[in-house]
Amino acid sequence: MTDHPRRIILDCDPGHDDAVAIMLALGSPAIELLGVTTVGGNQTVEKITRNAQSVLEACRRQDVPVHRGSARPLLREVHVAGDIHGESGLDGVELPEPTVPVAAQRAVEFIVQTVMESEPGEITVVGTGPLTNLALAARLEPAIIDRVREVVIMGGGYHEGNVTPVAEFNIWADPEAAAIVVDAGWELTMVGLDLTHQALATADVEQRIAEIGTDLAAFFLGLMAFFRRAYQENQGFDDPPVHDACTIAYLIDPAVVQTRRAPLHVETRGDLTRGMTVADLRPGTDLAGCHTQVATVLDAEGFWRLVVDAVRALG
Repeated sequence: MTDHPRRIILDCDPGHDDAVAIMLALGSPAIELLGVTTVGGNQTVEKITRNAQSVLEACRRQDVPVHRGSARPLLREVHVAGDIHGESGLDGVELPEPTVPVAAQRAVEFIVQTVMESEPGEITVVGTGPLTNLALAARLEPAIIDRVREVVIMGGGYHEGNVTPVAEFNIWADPEAAAIVVDAGWELTMVGLDLTHQALATADVEQRIAEIGTDLAAFFLGLMAFFRRAYQENQGFDDPPVHDACTIAYLIDPAVVQTRRAPLHVETRGDLTRGMTVADLRPGTDLAGCHTQVATVLDAEGFWRLVVDAVRALG
């Protein structure tokens, strides 16, 4: 684990698994969450921004600012994932009423200002929704590309898709933005479906959370109950994969998430392959100057230990 907290901006679209990512970031001493930026994805940007506020309320961390971001993709029509996340984006629980308003500064400006006012290599940007805000930030101020320590995204997959046979929702929703982010030149780790489908919220996991006995533990369990039904009905999973929290676990303890360096590109034009993340995993591929890597194997027990510890720590 890192000696000093990783200072991160979490760009997200809460979303049940985004909510767990927020809990994990707030509950780990290895992470300093500087702000939450929102992007339309799992639901409309209005709904998911409210959800981000509500999760921070549930965690009693109203000190973390929420900055509203892009409502729609760069070029495409808006699509939401209501079949997985429900009408609110966080169905299954009663969402606490926010007590702190959304910050006046918009998400892209917050990302740029935070990176530019920090020392080079200090800020890590995590994206767990469509990558529209990150793409706009890189275009608005290209100097951030060399100043960011690392970009970690939950999206894509080198062998798996979920919206189509080859495309994952976050990348498929805004493939042009994803292409900009992946091609930008910063250090980038793709935590895709190949890895996150190993992060299953099983009955054993839920029992461990239930034993904590707090309101936040009950909040987690309510989220997972809805998420499980949605995945059973729509994706054929017995237990729901908690995708987005894997990005935070990787930053807390890289040993929990194995990675492999590989050239990575996003398909934007294919009729059958829109949003496909193409990782070159061929033996002998030239990795000189390669700035991208993909997550491959999860230590599931280590991952859930981090999540349980974080929920317990938040009280």
